[in-house]
Order: sequence, then C-alpha cells, then structure tokens
Amino acid sequence: MAAVTTQRWSLGDDLDVSRIGYGAMRLTGWPKGDPPGRDTALAVLRRAVELGVNHIDTSHYYARAGVAANELIREALHPYPDDLVIVTKVGALVEGSDIALPAEEKTGLTPDNLRRAVEANLRSLGVDRLDVVNLRMGDLERGDTPLAEPLEALLALREEGLIRHLGISNVTAEEFAEARGIAPIVCVQNLYNVSRREDDPLVDACAEAGVAYVPFFPVGGFQPVTARRLDVVAARHGATVPQVALAWLLARSPNILLIPGTGSPDHLEENIAAGALKLTPEDLAELG
Repeated sequence: MAAVTTQRWSLGDDLDVSRIGYGAMRLTGWPKGDPPGRDTALAVLRRAVELGVNHIDTSHYYARAGVAANELIREALHPYPDDLVIVTKVGALVEGSDIALPAEEKTGLTPDNLRRAVEANLRSLGVDRLDVVNLRMGDLERGDTPLAEPLEALLALREEGLIRHLGISNVTAEEFAEARGIAPIVCVQNLYNVSRREDDPLVDACAEAGVAYVPFFPVGGFQPVTARRLDVVAARHGATVPQVALAWLLARSPNILLIPGTGSPDHLEENIAAGALKLTPEDLAELG
C-alpha cells in the first residue's frame, strides 16, 4: 500500500504539510475533460487523506456542469482533519465559465470581486477562515494587470481574519519580488516540470526566501527527448514515467510541494508512491 512521503514543509511556519499533496481540479472536468463519477471523486479525496495527504489545492471556480471541487471536498472530508491544509485561489475568473470570456470581460481582480471570491470559497468549503489563498495572475495582459492592487485587497481580507496566509500563482520573478514587498508570501504556484524549467531561478529564489514552490502540470507536456530519458529511468526502477517526473521534482529542491491531480484511485496511489522513489545521481544526470 502506498503511503505519503515523510518529507515535510511548513507553510508560514505554522502549517506543516507533506510534500506530496493533491490537486482537486480534475475531479470537475474543468476547464475541459471528463470528470470521474461523483462517488469515485469522493472516494479519491477520502483515500488521499487516508494515505496521509494533508495539502489539497482547489478553487471555487473549479466547477463545470454542476460539479464543483470545493463542494466535493466538503462532502468528502468535512468536518476536516485538524492537520488538513486547503489551499485555494482567486484571480481574474469570477467563476469557472469565465475562462471562455475575452480578457476585457474577466473582472475578478477588482477588490469587490476578490472579496466575493474569498467569500465563495469560505462558503463552499464550509470554513470561517481560508488556510492559504493564492492570487493568480497572468490571465490578462500582464501590462494591464499590476499585482499590487489585488494583493493589497487580499491583504486587507487577511487582516479581517478571512485568510490565514497568502500565496501567488502564475507570476514572474519580478512579481514575486514585488509581492514580498507588499505582504508575507508563503507559496508560489507556477508551471514547472522536468521538461519546463524556465522557472529554475525562481525555484531557487523561493528556496532562499523560505517560500514553497508548487508546480502545476508537474507530469505533462514532456518534450520527446525528455520523454525518452524518463522512459529509461522509469525502466531502471520499475516505475512509471509520472512517478519519475514527480520524484525528480522532489529531488530538485526541498521547498517544492507537489499537487498532482487525478480522478483515478489507482493513479492516486501511484502518485503518492512516487515519494518513496529515490533517484540516483545517475538518474538525475540522465534527466539533465
């Protein structure tokens, strides 16, 4: 039976999480795709927690065709275990269907709509305070969406007691530096994997600052050369390619936290088992 890695990280010095968590987006089929059945989705969430996962990533706008991630989490796990950390996000999308809107009609970054989004997350998760809220940037033209105003709006909600900690998502290194001058930041969530390493300097900057780095798309979009190398290492260990990709991320830096998503109980167990896969220096050299 798989068991979550014993490697830990502290978000904000008071939220101790396993380095392998779970991303709930795929349970909804948002923004496109086929979700699992409701019973399977609930079983996956419960099984994740049984296996030691205590970091779940979600958002109120992960919702499609009447299936909402936050509502699934609440039904499966509420009342929540004392050590469960639920990280949600807000940004330009007011609701999930807004992803299809042109940029000028995505209005979620106004102070009023950020408050509505935070309140929607509170309500749908059934909590009085959100553990961590990520401010997602980059869904509009970067030059038209300065980070300071929306982050200051979330900081005000934090001071009201609605949010415990703040993070940022889909940001540049410059925005990370700017954000840290405005509010305490506990995590950065960006695109990064063994094949997409443009964020290498930001991963290191986060580590130096004691900030978690949480990659999205941790096991997808591999280039052909990288895929072949992953195949070689996977065969060497009798593992799957996604397991090797996740193990590489764990080896890359101790501040990297994983939130692989799946609607399959079997894939969940495989993802969690990646925490026991120790890549050798030869493996890491093979992967470059």
